[in-house]
Amino acid sequence: MSLLRDLAFGARFALAGGREGWTRTLLTAVGVGLGVALLLGTTALPGALNARTARDDARNDYGASVNSGPAADTLLIGRVDTQFQGADVRGRLVQPEGPRAPLPPGVSALPAPGAMAVSPALRDLLASSEGALLRERLPYTITSTIADKGLMGPHELAYYAGSDLLAARKAVVSDRAEVLRVKAFVDAAPQQKLDPVLALLIVIIFVVLLMPVGVFIAAAVRFGGDRRDRRLAALRLAGADRRMTRWMAAGEALAGAVVGVVVGALFFVIGRQYVGDISIAGLNVFPADLDPSPLLAVGVALAVPASAVAVTLFAMRSVVVEPLGVVRTSVPRRRRMWWRLLPPLAGLGLLVPLMGHGRDRGTFNQVQVIGGTVLLLIGVTALLPWLVEAVVRRLGGGSVGWQLAVRRLQLTSGSAARMVNGIAVAVAGAIALQMLFGAVEGDYVKSSGEDTSRAQLYIPLGDSTPGQLAREVGSLKSVAGVTGAAVLGSLDAGEKAKEPQHYIPVTVGGCDDLRQAATLPSCKDGDTFIATGGAWAPEFATPPGSTIYLDPANGGSDTKGVAARWTVPAATREAASRPDPMGQRRPGLLVTPGALPQGVSLPIHSTVFVSTAPGDNLAKERVLNRAAKADPLTAARSLNDVQTSARFAGIRKGLYIGAAAVLMLIGASLLVSMLEQLRERKKLLSALVAFGTRRSTLSLSVLWQTAVPVALGLALAAVVGLGLGSVLLRMVGRPVSVDWVPAVSMVGIGAGVVLLVTALSLPPLWRLMRPEGLRTE
Repeated sequence: MSLLRDLAFGARFALAGGREGWTRTLLTAVGVGLGVALLLGTTALPGALNARTARDDARNDYGASVNSGPAADTLLIGRVDTQFQGADVRGRLVQPEGPRAPLPPGVSALPAPGAMAVSPALRDLLASSEGALLRERLPYTITSTIADKGLMGPHELAYYAGSDLLAARKAVVSDRAEVLRVKAFVDAAPQQKLDPVLALLIVIIFVVLLMPVGVFIAAAVRFGGDRRDRRLAALRLAGADRRMTRWMAAGEALAGAVVGVVVGALFFVIGRQYVGDISIAGLNVFPADLDPSPLLAVGVALAVPASAVAVTLFAMRSVVVEPLGVVRTSVPRRRRMWWRLLPPLAGLGLLVPLMGHGRDRGTFNQVQVIGGTVLLLIGVTALLPWLVEAVVRRLGGGSVGWQLAVRRLQLTSGSAARMVNGIAVAVAGAIALQMLFGAVEGDYVKSSGEDTSRAQLYIPLGDSTPGQLAREVGSLKSVAGVTGAAVLGSLDAGEKAKEPQHYIPVTVGGCDDLRQAATLPSCKDGDTFIATGGAWAPEFATPPGSTIYLDPANGGSDTKGVAARWTVPAATREAASRPDPMGQRRPGLLVTPGALPQGVSLPIHSTVFVSTAPGDNLAKERVLNRAAKADPLTAARSLNDVQTSARFAGIRKGLYIGAAAVLMLIGASLLVSMLEQLRERKKLLSALVAFGTRRSTLSLSVLWQTAVPVALGLALAAVVGLGLGSVLLRMVGRPVSVDWVPAVSMVGIGAGVVLLVTALSLPPLWRLMRPEGLRTE
């Protein structure tokens, strides 16, 4: 009961201690509240991402296709996904085949032909001047808006447009457009088991992002320590013993932490209302998605006050509060180093046995990984006070501002280190995480094989007559910003006119076009070539003089092939195959139009590779508009050099969101911490100004007091981060290598945040230097 009484007495000091008590409690509550808000956001993030995935699964049409014919409950869907200015646009053309056709999630009624239902973000884009080119590509009338349950996020660009062309396109067997017949929208197929390396990445990301939050909360509950200790000295004079003063101090911290939990909940609720306006790396969620797990939220609400009490009691063990003052105001005893090495050594002891584990031995032991990483990062907070004290003890001389800063750091090196601990832990974790990301990125971000230096867009034209092909290609070439277009046609051939056992691919194009797929010795219209070194070798050889049938009839097809008899010309030569702009090495025969049988209409599937002028960012959009005008179901798209794993991309986006939130927390918490320290020195600063000290000298002194511990903290963070990163690399079976540019960038970002916060603290510093600061109530 006495402990509870002492805690309650300390809480009264925090809540009923007048203006001084409320100011201190408010600063503590803001510092703790920022951390609590981020913790609540972190606990809600997995649920928010799961909600996005669940909505995407609910509208899934992959795997939903049925092979039956039209019915009262079937719907035809044509996929018309596209891109605009680098942003994905999800598009579907729909045509109901009966009154009970299924409705996509979020759509109240299927749009009629020529009408469309759009997402709010797409509606706003189409209504703006920036969306003028996209409006040309989507010539439909907006009649309704897709509800939230039909979208992955508030910024998603998506639409459903009505069409009366799908039934006819579905009936054409040779049509390569994606037209599906569905009776319902089904959830996606079960995903594969998460890669052990990706699972390790997720664990490390959470540890790295949450550790600075815990450090900042621990620092926030110790705001106002000097004034609190002087007040406790007065209580000692009134008869309180040492145990009572420690628990009273814990009561003050408990009250500030409880208020901080409430403030943090308010911060979270207010911030959640605006989360829909934020998009990081293309990832965004609805405010309703950000709903923390009740169990985790209660855990945060209980853990933060308990931690505040524990941190205060731990800190008070080195402070002797006597009736006539606080022993800490004298020169402190030198800090010991030996026990500060125990946490990082213990962390290494947990992680080293996992070295060489790789991805072949299953999932990493998460408890072991989390424990080892946390202990290594705790080593930063344990070693930094010792490092700051050891360095500043040897400093001296210099200008007046420098000497004031050094003397202050010599007396309160613990407070200076405490302010920098959070940023140091964040930088150390970021360096380690960057090393791990850089090492494994090659497994998940690979070359697509597409060559964007030769062409920038892929436009499939399907079957067309030579006249239609010439008109369509001419139309594409006439688009402003287009510098070239290569056309490659594809045609199947067989050794028999009907139901051949072997098929021979035939590529048709002009000489310049065929040079995109092979290295030709020389070429003129009428020449033919046998491609060597293709992606695969045809089972049926076609030497010069052999007879084959172009577009043979297949018994399992609903359409009859042309089956045009054709003899491979005697002058046919070999040509070494080369990757076309899409990265495909075409095997079989390469044929110019003049060598094909005359007077025969062959179903040649043509593909156009379009090149655009460098620097014309809108040329691609104009080309895609022209392709969509010619065929609303076109699969035209931009070519890409790289192909990124969807899971890896999702993890990377989650990291961007977390890193942005932690950076904001770091900046805000550092600012609150710096304002609290300035408030503690209000009378000292005013007295120095009253005695004639120049304000510029005091400003430089404050800057040096920040710069020295920050430099030491970042140096220590770099060492620990490189060490942790090296261990993580060995854990995934990779050689230790350091990309110094990102590592130095992490240190620079940390220093930049501190520099910005310091600059923001200068105006309050100048106000505190006024002589009125000597006034005492």
